[in-house]
Parts: sequence; C-alpha cells; structure tokens
Amino acid sequence: LSGDDADAIGKEVEIIKENKTDEIPKNLDKELIWEQLRTCYDPEIPVNIVDLGLIYSCKFKTKDNGNKLVDIKMTLTAPGCGMGPSIASEVKSKVESIPGVAEASVDLVWEPQWNQEMMSEEARLQLGMM
Repeated sequence: LSGDDADAIGKEVEIIKENKTDEIPKNLDKELIWEQLRTCYDPEIPVNIVDLGLIYSCKFKTKDNGNKLVDIKMTLTAPGCGMGPSIASEVKSKVESIPGVAEASVDLVWEPQWNQEMMSEEARLQLGMM
C-alpha cells in the first residue's frame, strides 16, 4: 500500500522524499532503514510489515563514495498473495528515498515460511490476538 494511500487503512499519509545521495546523513545506519520499513503496510492488514515479521534481513554495504547498497529479504503472509510485487516495490521505493541509499534490492523469499509467531507482541495486540 503506497504511503500516499495510507489513509485507506486509517494510517497517516506518508510523504516520500526524493533520494538525494549527495546528502548522506552521518548517522545512516540499519535503524534508519528499519524505521522507513515500518512505514510500509500490507494493504489487507493494518500493521506495518516489520511488526508483521515479514522482513527477514536487511543488510547494507557502503560504496567508495559513502552511498549504501541495501539488500532486503522479505516474505509475505501467504505465498499466493497477489500484493507481493506491489509491497516489494513500495519497500524498494521507500528505502531508496533515504538520503545516502544509492540502491535497494528486495527479494521475496519463502523460507522459512511465515507464521503468526513471527509477529511482534504489538502487532498481535493491535490485531486482537492477545
């Protein structure tokens, strides 16, 4: 679900900033990337994809000019989810909008298979599962 459509699930509309790789924050780290990932939502579930447990890994390498290459492995709640490409595209776009990130690759993986135990306690509480 694109950030500009977040109001469809009762969330605040997100404004994506243009990527300006010449403005590299000194403190660009994984937490900044994880914060950006928390602005992505499965369009059918009003919980961000991080709290749903859909992000399996987020690694980055630093290029010689200081820009980052980010590699994200994620899954979906069900392999047949038709929104997979859309969610992955949003993840890529939002991560690449972070100043200093030159490129993001997002791979949809199916191992290990997602289950409800992967959700954060906050997500379970928000969905009434606790």
